[in-house]
Parts: sequence; C-alpha cells; structure tokens
Amino acid sequence: MKKSLYLLMIPLLLSLAVPPKKKVVFFGDSLTELGARPGGYIPRIDSLCKAENRSADFEFVGAGVGGNKVYDLYLRMDEDVMAKNPDIVVIFIGINDIWHKASFGTGTDVDRFEKFYNAILKKLKDRNINAILCTPSLIGERNDMSNQQDGDLNFFSGLVKRIAEKNNAQLVDLRTLMVDYLKKNNPENKDRDILTYDRVHFNAAGNELVAEAIWKKLRG
Repeated sequence: MKKSLYLLMIPLLLSLAVPPKKKVVFFGDSLTELGARPGGYIPRIDSLCKAENRSADFEFVGAGVGGNKVYDLYLRMDEDVMAKNPDIVVIFIGINDIWHKASFGTGTDVDRFEKFYNAILKKLKDRNINAILCTPSLIGERNDMSNQQDGDLNFFSGLVKRIAEKNNAQLVDLRTLMVDYLKKNNPENKDRDILTYDRVHFNAAGNELVAEAIWKKLRG
C-alpha cells in the first residue's frame, strides 16, 4: 500500500522539483510581429537561450500587431497579454507614434504617449508582472542625425528611459545601441540595408542585434 502511494506521488514530487518556465510575452507593433517570424529576433532569442542550456527556464510568445501605437497596446492588453499569464512582458513601441505623425498626421502626442505607457505598466504591476522597456529604434539609418525623425526618436527614447526609471522597470536602450552601431558600420551613410531593409524593419543583422540585447537582459 505504501509503495503504491509512493509511486503515485512521484509525478507530483517531480513537478514540484522542476521550477516552471518563465513566460515572456513580446508586446509591440510590426517590429514585434515580424520579430516572431522565422529569422526574427524572438526565435533568435530562443536560439541563444538554447545555446546556453536555458530552454527549461523560458517560454517566448510574440504579441505584435502591425501599425500599433501605444494606445492600441493598452486596448488589446487584456486579451493579448494578461490572458497569457506572463511573468515578463517586453514592451517595444513608439515607432508608429512618431512616424505616423509625419506620414499621416496620426501620431501620438507626448503627454498621451506617457499616460498610456504608464497605464500599461500599472496593469502589469498590479499582477506582479515584470516589464522590460525598449526604446524606439530607427526610422532611417543615416549616421549623421539627418533622418527626418531622428530628433523625435531621441526625445521619445529619453521619455521611455524616464518612464522605466519612474516605474522601476528594466530598460533595453535599442536607440543608443543602433545609433552607435551605425556610426561604426555605415561608412557610406546609407539610409537602409545595414540594420533594416526599409529604414524601419530589421534585416538579419538588426534582428541579431536586438536579440542579443534583449537576451542579455532576460538571462540576468
């Protein structure tokens, strides 16, 4: 009888001995949507994780939708993030909030961007979900700050840094990382084809750079 009871308890004991995986949800716009596809930075993060024998520690889930701005993230947050019960949410937003203002007149004002971003973080805090914030990256790759939106990108990146500090959230400063990379690796001052294929969306090199930066923060 005791032996049978012990055998029945083995699966339970094993499940208690193995810590559950941390679920990481990547939350953003088309950069995140494309980042979840083969060759994107999310599968690359998974590869880096496996290379370090950490695959038992993490599960990676993409939740990106093309064209999204910060308020779109807030509106779909319950269904696309909270319902997945994540442990960590990587937020990468801001490109469309900046870009669409110049292109379509439908960008996001600074105060509204900050309010919605803080509202997203409050929802995460209330559920004890950790957040990693990414600064907006590139809209054009010229290395002399002559891209049309460079000033806005720098401003919004500074804003995301302040939001991260205010909310005690981790930060991945993709903006600074990519600007520094382009200074060293874009001698012809091209507007694309170094880290992006269209001035915004990442090519293989861009995906690799993003993956390494985010994985460094996730792995601890």
